[in-house]
Amino acid sequence: MKSNDRINPCVQLKNVLLQVEKPARYVGGEFGQIQKSSSVLNMAIAFPDLYEIGMSNQALKILYKHLNDINGVSCERVFAPAPDFEAELENVRVPLFTLETGIPLNSLDILGFTLGYELGITGMLSIMKAGYIPLLSSNRNEEHPIVLLGGPAASNPVPFSSFVDGVWIGEAEDDFFSLIEDIVEMKRTAISKQDILERIRKSPSLWIPGKKTIRSMDRRFSEKAADACVYPIPNMKIIQDHGAVEIMRGCPNGCRFCHAGIWYRPMRQKTIETIEKEVELFVKRGGYREISLSSLSSGDYSEISPLVIRLNEKYKKQNISFQLPSLKVSTFSLPVLETISEVRKSGLTFAIETPVDAWQLSINKEVSIDNVVSILREAKLRGWKQAKFYFMIGLPVHPECDTSEELQIIEFLKKIKKAVNISININIGTFVPKPHTPFQWSSQIREVESSQKLKFIREALKDSGFKVSTHDSFVSTLEGLISRGDERIGVLILKAFEQGCRLDAWEDHIRKDIWRTLIESEGADLIEELHVERSLDSSLPWDDINAGVGKKYLKNEYVKSIARKLTSPCSRDCGNSCGVCHDGITVNNADAYDVHELIDEKLSTKVLSVDIPREAFTRRIMFSFSKKNRAIFWPHLSLVEIFSKAFVRASLPVKYSEGFNPLPKLDFASPLSLGIQADNEIATIDVAEDIQVDAFLSVINAALPTDLCVLQAMSFIIPEGVKKVSAAAILWGYSYSYNGIAYTHSTHEDKAFRDRLKSEVQRLPSGLIRSNVFAKNSINEPISYFEAFEELYKEVSQI
Repeated sequence: MKSNDRINPCVQLKNVLLQVEKPARYVGGEFGQIQKSSSVLNMAIAFPDLYEIGMSNQALKILYKHLNDINGVSCERVFAPAPDFEAELENVRVPLFTLETGIPLNSLDILGFTLGYELGITGMLSIMKAGYIPLLSSNRNEEHPIVLLGGPAASNPVPFSSFVDGVWIGEAEDDFFSLIEDIVEMKRTAISKQDILERIRKSPSLWIPGKKTIRSMDRRFSEKAADACVYPIPNMKIIQDHGAVEIMRGCPNGCRFCHAGIWYRPMRQKTIETIEKEVELFVKRGGYREISLSSLSSGDYSEISPLVIRLNEKYKKQNISFQLPSLKVSTFSLPVLETISEVRKSGLTFAIETPVDAWQLSINKEVSIDNVVSILREAKLRGWKQAKFYFMIGLPVHPECDTSEELQIIEFLKKIKKAVNISININIGTFVPKPHTPFQWSSQIREVESSQKLKFIREALKDSGFKVSTHDSFVSTLEGLISRGDERIGVLILKAFEQGCRLDAWEDHIRKDIWRTLIESEGADLIEELHVERSLDSSLPWDDINAGVGKKYLKNEYVKSIARKLTSPCSRDCGNSCGVCHDGITVNNADAYDVHELIDEKLSTKVLSVDIPREAFTRRIMFSFSKKNRAIFWPHLSLVEIFSKAFVRASLPVKYSEGFNPLPKLDFASPLSLGIQADNEIATIDVAEDIQVDAFLSVINAALPTDLCVLQAMSFIIPEGVKKVSAAAILWGYSYSYNGIAYTHSTHEDKAFRDRLKSEVQRLPSGLIRSNVFAKNSINEPISYFEAFEELYKEVSQI
């Protein structure tokens, strides 16, 4: 039954949160989160993995922002609970809830999942189960939410059909958002869930079993004004914690193994002006100092060189760096990489895939060893010391019978190492043929063969100075089963989940024993089908999906792979049409620019701070702050990052350390254990310009999440030659309170008390407060930090 009762985890689940790993995953409170008190349509976007994975996903932020932009819609977030939290929720009989306002999932109108990886499917089921939503759509009624699924891993929706009410095929912009607008208007008239479902299922891009469905594409991607999806800013360390500015969608290269290259066609590029504005939004609104210029193949952005030069010239003085996460060898530009590495050194990554030139032609790539050696030699001269290589085994490149791919990979790498003595990391996985690609008819190599090949490569290279990591062969087999399966796979998924499978993308969570038993007992036919090449005329489970790329084109590409013939990259005047360009949908390149025109007087515009001459003193601000409510579950290292981003958002001219990874010169008096409220913590930050205390308090509090608050500040100057004392160096001790009883103790005394306190924090229903952090004076007595720093620096600050 739906309920209007909201769940406040800091009140109702405080004990639970102190017992589980990384409680910050479940409390929200991030800077930039959107909370709406009332809406016509309450929905949530769910990412079927842990918070730290989901918050690294830019698609989730795109959905979050644009759905909340719709009048009448409240869109909140939820992520898969880790097994410990899922079990605790079950014990206390509390349903899983949204992060923003604590809506129980079974009280939502719509729950939408975005699936980026097939093995996330059990994470989807764990979210539904923990949210008190029946797993099978046939068991849900008018009171339950409508459950929708989308994302690239749902391009073959058939295995998931029994769990959801429909699958959105393709991109959300703009058709999905228009659909939600229609639903809001329908819901204003108190219409039934069944009527809404009927409207949803009429959408050309919403798949249900047996329905021919067309992939939705963002036709205006290249034309839209800058609209960066920055928020929310995570309050704990996530996998990819940087701003992601999408410079291009789709890819011009027709790599025949690449699902994303087909699924996101045609290639569409943003203008340099749009990208520059979005970068500025990620810096000013998000506080990010690392920005990824994101795409499937960033080197193929037509104006990549002037773009990088422009951005680097504008931002390098503010310690803001840029990354190009996806470069193919043929578009590798060391001058470009060197430009973006002036602040932080970027890595060199080579996606070789397969090492023999003829096999390269089969997958529609050209990566010669001579080209790689040439790049590495030049890179080494310019200061790079390490490179990373990606390979796949099991590609359908029709190797000659007397030549094994593992031997060729080993020989390729040893030649590279001999030619250029550089540190080399290698990542090797098993090829999984994916739907909607020219290799969708290909067989996948068996787990035993894959394991043998990967082991052989590891053993052959382990004493040769290489660092080799390989993907688990069983996981690749499972990925293949799900990505190319039918309804029978859905049955296995449900049984695996019911027997305990969760978070299968994580090595430390996947229950391979359960999956193996189920596959051996009920999925033998599915395994055999996976390892058999399919006829080009055979029907495929995903044939109802029109991805925009014609099946005839895919067949021709499959034939060309056997003949080892290349297909030219996508362009407006393509002579080898795949069928995706029609009715105004076409390849779109960014306008050409002259590099020198881009480096003009605008580059002197102040974004955060400017270079200043070295001064004979240090400006330092000491401040106190409180940490309450949700913030008590944010760990100390996350607190460092929260303040670091807040300084950037507040445009404060903070000073940074030197070296490979510049960090703000931020110093905390003492870390604080999770679960303890803080009333008066102490930290210092060095700044490059004079800042009035009142102004500092105003701008920093506006840039912090609501559960952190800077209370007081003091500014002082430390002349050159005067010892710079850290906050930790003069720490005397603390005062705590619990149930109205105060405790004060020194860090140098009463070890028994400190040990007891640590033990209590782990088992108490919290309520413990650290009321103050004391400094010591010249005779080792406790005083406030403001008094201590006045004693140390007040006199010299007047000089």
